[in-house]
Amino acid sequence: MNRTEATLAVSEYERPVRSRYLDPVELIWYATARRLGLRIRRNPAIFSSTDGTGLLELAPRDALDADDCTAQMIFHELCHWITNGVECFEERDWGFALDAELDWREHACLRLQAALAGAHGLRGILAPTSQFRKYYDELPTDPFGPVEGWPCEQLVVPHARDALLRARAAPWGEPLAAVLAAHAAIRDATIPFFDAYASDVADDALPSLWRA
Repeated sequence: MNRTEATLAVSEYERPVRSRYLDPVELIWYATARRLGLRIRRNPAIFSSTDGTGLLELAPRDALDADDCTAQMIFHELCHWITNGVECFEERDWGFALDAELDWREHACLRLQAALAGAHGLRGILAPTSQFRKYYDELPTDPFGPVEGWPCEQLVVPHARDALLRARAAPWGEPLAAVLAAHAAIRDATIPFFDAYASDVADDALPSLWRA
């Protein structure tokens, strides 16, 4: 083959796409959601919502804040499910009335979230990014410890403790333990690279979420 023929062959070549790149953190959380009977779909009209049939809709990635991530969103929804009880799988939005005042079970969910994530050193990385972050950030080292100034704490704390027991049992126990351990392993693998990392976002003043 001469040079002209080679150039023509290259110009006519269409590279086959034989695989799809998947972010490893998204992969493990998508897989965990599926193991637990949830189907994930992106919907630009909402932030997150369940329909009671196993469909969990999440906002598109480009609609999220800089510190939002799919892993945190799926994890938070699983904590809602655990906190509100296995039967709420068949209720829209885990039985929450989204236009109602604060449901104290939201705070129980946040305590559960802190307990599960904290056991793997992920409490900051998997923190909520909604307006409920204020309560989450006020939780002490012991996620079931007292927090002053919030209503219904006499209901929240025991309910969160019960939710933690449920989280360790079927159907959630093994899948959650596996995905949190995998997430922590990925976090550990990034640590040696922190010092050389530089954001490709112009004038980015935000540190990496992996340092949280």
